[in-house]
Amino acid sequence: MFRARLQNIVLSRLLRTFLFACGISATQAADYVHEVAPILSRYGCNSSSCHGKSEGQNGFKLSIFGTDPESDFAAIVHESRGRRLMVSSPKQSLFLRKASGLVPHEGGTRLPEGSRGYKTVLAWIHAGAPFENEEAPKIQRLRVEPSKKILSIDSSQQLKVFVEFENGELKDVTWLAGFHSNDPALAEVDEHGLVKVGKVAGKTAVLARYSGHVATFELITPQPGNFGIAPKPPVYNSIDEHIDKQLSQLNLHPAELADDPTFLRRAYLDLAGRLPNPAEARQFLRSPNRSSLVDTLLESKDYADLYALHWADLLRADRDALGHHDAYIYYRWIHQAVSQNLPLDQFVQTLITANGPLQTNPAGHFHRINKKPGDTASMAAQVFLGLRITCAECHQHPYDRWSQQDYHGFRAYFSSVSTKTLQGNQLAILANRPPTAKHPRTGATIPAHPLGETLPEKTTTGDLRPNLAKWMTSSENPWFAKNMANRIWAKLMGRGLVEPVDDLRSTNPASHPELLNALAQHLVDHQYDAKALIRKITNSRTYQLSSTTSPANELDENNFSRSLFRRLPAEVLLDAVCDVTGVPEKFKGTPKGVRAIQLWDSRLDHYFLKLFGRPARATPCECERSTGATISQALHLMNSPAIEAKLSHAGGRMAQLNKKFPKDADLVDELYLTCFSRFPSNEERDHATQYLKSKADQRQKAIEDLAWTLLNSIEFIFNH
Repeated sequence: MFRARLQNIVLSRLLRTFLFACGISATQAADYVHEVAPILSRYGCNSSSCHGKSEGQNGFKLSIFGTDPESDFAAIVHESRGRRLMVSSPKQSLFLRKASGLVPHEGGTRLPEGSRGYKTVLAWIHAGAPFENEEAPKIQRLRVEPSKKILSIDSSQQLKVFVEFENGELKDVTWLAGFHSNDPALAEVDEHGLVKVGKVAGKTAVLARYSGHVATFELITPQPGNFGIAPKPPVYNSIDEHIDKQLSQLNLHPAELADDPTFLRRAYLDLAGRLPNPAEARQFLRSPNRSSLVDTLLESKDYADLYALHWADLLRADRDALGHHDAYIYYRWIHQAVSQNLPLDQFVQTLITANGPLQTNPAGHFHRINKKPGDTASMAAQVFLGLRITCAECHQHPYDRWSQQDYHGFRAYFSSVSTKTLQGNQLAILANRPPTAKHPRTGATIPAHPLGETLPEKTTTGDLRPNLAKWMTSSENPWFAKNMANRIWAKLMGRGLVEPVDDLRSTNPASHPELLNALAQHLVDHQYDAKALIRKITNSRTYQLSSTTSPANELDENNFSRSLFRRLPAEVLLDAVCDVTGVPEKFKGTPKGVRAIQLWDSRLDHYFLKLFGRPARATPCECERSTGATISQALHLMNSPAIEAKLSHAGGRMAQLNKKFPKDADLVDELYLTCFSRFPSNEERDHATQYLKSKADQRQKAIEDLAWTLLNSIEFIFNH
């Protein structure tokens, strides 16, 4: 590689001498780095489906996304005895003839003869195929024009992409830029940068990418139509101000406030992972106090069970990775931390810096889940900072700033960690290795350093994880508080202010950036108290809105003009079925009475939980938990022998209702409170009582059928 680099330098200097003799400025000459490499990226030649794949294509291999220009240059100019280029007759170069389709090429015609790309490559070969013009100005940043615009539905906007050089010069590189829409439902963008707005109101971003640099265009699309002047809703706290401001800008009207039964059910499902029983429902409906209900639920054991389950998924309390015993004590530590409301910064610091025997420091199992320190580093970045850095292990992140140096510098913190067996076969976490990593391409030593910071001049020895934990959880960290606030918001609201929730990159802006900043600051001001932020969100009018749509918000899914329908998570839904039927589930290897949300073992074999999307904890991604509805799920709820057995159980709730409520109307009220946390409407009560009356000779069976019907309703299966 050094020899190739030396050849490139010599060739570049000879070329400048030749050009000077011909009266041509060096900055006018085409070179590989600034002219040709962007063309290969623009037309997908170095993508994973073409020559960028690990084994290359037909004997010709390029680095993925052009992250190693020197090796790519060597492959084009020097490999295969230099047969790919013919400087003496540039048009006959195999490299150009294949790209232009004059010679059969599996990738098809990428650079038609006479096209701008074709002429650029031809000029480069004519110039002697230099690697880099060292006198050319360096790129300072990429910018998109316009950078932000309000566009109507079904309209379009042509984007222009410019490179801004350090000397202040601008260059239009639109024809070489790659484009990507963060939300194709709101706006699509073609390969030429033409944005076509869809039929849904909202905000999104379009990404432009060129030569390792990225920039974004922010699009705002108001909803068309005249829906009248929206009544000014009450503001419960600052969250509502941020939401209302954007709704007004988008011509979206907020929904009405949810009624008390709906709020009751929503709060129990979101904060306790269960339905309120009929007695709890009656008590609240007699004297509804929403903030008091939230406080009560946050102090319940059910809250700890639910949120421990959430963190156990993200932190991968996985029996397959850790073993039965160790996965259990790891989960118990997580549960204890949630139960004690351990501040989020201390929670993360404990995990990152865990040291010593695992029996007394079970948080250390965080470092045992993955086999490689790079995987632990990626997991820490994704879960705690909301940053996806995994792809930077091999190449520059295609949509973000992260390079291989960033990735391996962060990995170095975890390279110092090892597992040792102590006396008595106890495992311990030790940091007894150098906190460094090797650059996979250059072989250079990379000392540990935080993401986004410059490479330190000196390598520091010892365990640097305390330094990492301090940096990671600092109020000055640009990601930590935002990531935690975004995750809590998504848990309560059905989607994040940033989606996906673990992708906080500059090219994926928040739907409400000012609100995200405010929620992050709230966490900082309250010493990272998760419950304090949950109280703020649940006490907002935004959280308490109805899911009922109107013409002024029925197409909105992203701006929180109404509550979103969310299918109950697998464990919560199974517990709800058990609560309604009055027959608990018995899980293999667990004591009687254990609820699904209390299960620590994600690998426990259970058909219902698997069918409804329980994650296996194989990755730290929220996306591993399936929340979609499927035909198989619907058929199971309608036909499951296990559910039928619960409904017809002699000691179950249906048998108890049959004995306790001889009056059909009273029985129907109790059943609706059990399933929906509300009393039936007059029409619903009439239909149900008429059905029970028509089946008086089989009342028990009729009650079971009525309950089974309610279990299959959207109102039961979804949180709304």
